[in-house]
Amino acid sequence: MNFDLTEEQEMVRDTFARFLDENSSSARVRAALPSGFDPALWRGLAELGAFALRVPEAAGGLGLGLFDAAIVLEEAGRTLASGPMAEALVAARLLAQLGGAEDLLGRVIAGETVATIAMRDIADLPRQWVAGGLVAEVVVARRGSDVVLVTVPAEARVAEDNLASTPIAEIDLAGLPATVLGSGDAALATFAAGIEEWKLLISAALSGLSREALKMAAAYAGERKAFGVLIGTFQAISHPMADLICEIDSGKLLVWKAIRSIADGEAEAAAQVSLAGWWTAQAAARTVTQAVHTFGGIGLTIEHDIHLYNLRAKAWPLVLGDPEQLLAEAGRRLYAGETTSLPDAGAVPIEFDLGEEARQVQKEIHEFFAKNVTDEERAKFHYSWEGHNPRIHKKLVEANLAYLQLPRDVGGRGLSPYAVTAARDAFEEEGWNNPVASVAQMVALIMHRFGTEELKQDVLARVMSGDAICSLGYSEPGSGSDVFAAQCRAIPDGNGWKIEGTKMWTSGANLTDYVLMLTRTNPEAPKHKGLTMFIVPLKAEGVTVQAVHTFMDERTNITFYDGVKIPDSWRLGEVDGGARTMAASLELEHGGGFAKVQRVMLEEAVELCRQIPVPGGARLIDQANAQGRLARSYANYLAAELLQYRANWAQVEKKANHAYGPMTKMFSSERFTTDSRDLLDLTAPWSLSKRKGPAGAINQDYRHAHGTTIYGGSSEVHRSMIAEKGLGLPRTRA
Repeated sequence: MNFDLTEEQEMVRDTFARFLDENSSSARVRAALPSGFDPALWRGLAELGAFALRVPEAAGGLGLGLFDAAIVLEEAGRTLASGPMAEALVAARLLAQLGGAEDLLGRVIAGETVATIAMRDIADLPRQWVAGGLVAEVVVARRGSDVVLVTVPAEARVAEDNLASTPIAEIDLAGLPATVLGSGDAALATFAAGIEEWKLLISAALSGLSREALKMAAAYAGERKAFGVLIGTFQAISHPMADLICEIDSGKLLVWKAIRSIADGEAEAAAQVSLAGWWTAQAAARTVTQAVHTFGGIGLTIEHDIHLYNLRAKAWPLVLGDPEQLLAEAGRRLYAGETTSLPDAGAVPIEFDLGEEARQVQKEIHEFFAKNVTDEERAKFHYSWEGHNPRIHKKLVEANLAYLQLPRDVGGRGLSPYAVTAARDAFEEEGWNNPVASVAQMVALIMHRFGTEELKQDVLARVMSGDAICSLGYSEPGSGSDVFAAQCRAIPDGNGWKIEGTKMWTSGANLTDYVLMLTRTNPEAPKHKGLTMFIVPLKAEGVTVQAVHTFMDERTNITFYDGVKIPDSWRLGEVDGGARTMAASLELEHGGGFAKVQRVMLEEAVELCRQIPVPGGARLIDQANAQGRLARSYANYLAAELLQYRANWAQVEKKANHAYGPMTKMFSSERFTTDSRDLLDLTAPWSLSKRKGPAGAINQDYRHAHGTTIYGGSSEVHRSMIAEKGLGLPRTRA
């Protein structure tokens, strides 16, 4: 797994970043208006080798990979570079690949001649909008079975007011002089690959543009006051920004993933290219709109730079047409067998492979279930505590497959975050995804770190052997996600304690032996400092467990504690030191989310779409609408997975914490919810049934998803964390 650039790539990025900061400043961008082209900037970019990046060395270029070009385009997007950079890079590469125009290629690389590309076959659409058409002397285009070089005289390049004052022009390409660069399948494949490369490069540019626009808005929200306070403290401001940084980062990672997939020859690479283009166009549009809104009235003025970002966010991708067509294209590529040629990616340092340890544990898990689990037991699996099977849990413990995250000094397997992620995927594939083992290992870690020897002998040993399981007693009826507002009391009682109060959402309490409880031991102390952690036996006198059933087919509980007596030896950590004790559980945090659930849900939806008949004898999967919506769910699942991988990697490599874990949880749970709703709609009325099979699974997914944005910390809590740690916004909670 790797999310770092190489030293050489960092040098390339930094070199272009410094140059663009100086030569594509807002003053220079404004000075280039209304044409939207800066000749001096263009020459400077050429001197740095920008237009030679993707030209093979044999043709006089630098021969760098697609990933290197994406890095440069991200910086160009960040600084709103004035000129058709993505198009020029692709045109230069096509000229080199097809040959026959070496002198022209030299002038293009040197920045003396501007070359661009036509997006559509000029045999079908002779007159079309061309990015950079106002300043380009040549256009590489497809014409039927040929790829041609169209020479565009100055009189054919007519300036026209447009949305973002970019150098686009509507040109009748069929009526201009053209030279054939290549013919037949090979030439057409080369050109088609160039269009796919453009999608990725413009996506990278939009990623850079979006992040910079959001950064500007966040900085303003951290300075501007309204009603006497910084507007960044208003969740109505900060929470949309938190959503957007997740979308922006996801878009960048989708570009990286598509490039990696091209390099690896993955079957879904072409669809990922389309989805990267669609995603970044949508994310950019939403980001700049929110940014303008954050600035308020000043954002509407032409004096403020944010309007430049707003308009170019729309103008750059729309030269290809409606971005929704990219989603439809991805749907055809995923579910209708459509194929296309893809560019050579070159060297790609980014790596999403979870590693050999991950593959080995997945193999062990699948072999375990094949050998040890009956069909009757599988039929009772459930994602909640009600899916717990004591026999299987005990067997997993014995096979060293239960406590995978737990460090070895505690008795766990001590797997890397990568292998843990892979194991969770394997368990999800087997349908064994209840929370019993995850909670048990969290409680075990805290007991190991803070428990007395007596507690370790009486309780920890039973948990580690698989003979006992535990619940969590954090939430209360009046506090919800604000666990430090706990009021359930632990009162000194001789040599021990007496527990008085109520806990809410004590899931599994009807099945478990113990609860890890956060109690109030000092009502006079500040909220976070008067808490103490205990292990409390749930079978003890004074404990009442009352069922609470959800529409998710899940049972949780209210638990009442009426003078429940426990010895002081069952206390965890210092008195009033519960917050510090609780923090130990963070050692097991690996940025988990719901990507694995999203993936399985998508597979279920695809299978159901293959089953559902539509008029005319076809199946639902054959309809463009279904393909596009499935593709959107695929994109959401893939984005969630990439965010989770980044969180894993950041933890392993000890990178700075920019709320990658909260981003993973919040984003994945929110997209799980929206996709479950959409897929329920798509497959209706079959999805209304709870019958066994994909229809019933989609039905349950819809109901299950609602809880995921609440438990484990609500989305609002995580949005605040993302805004603060990921964007530097002021604290949004009292």
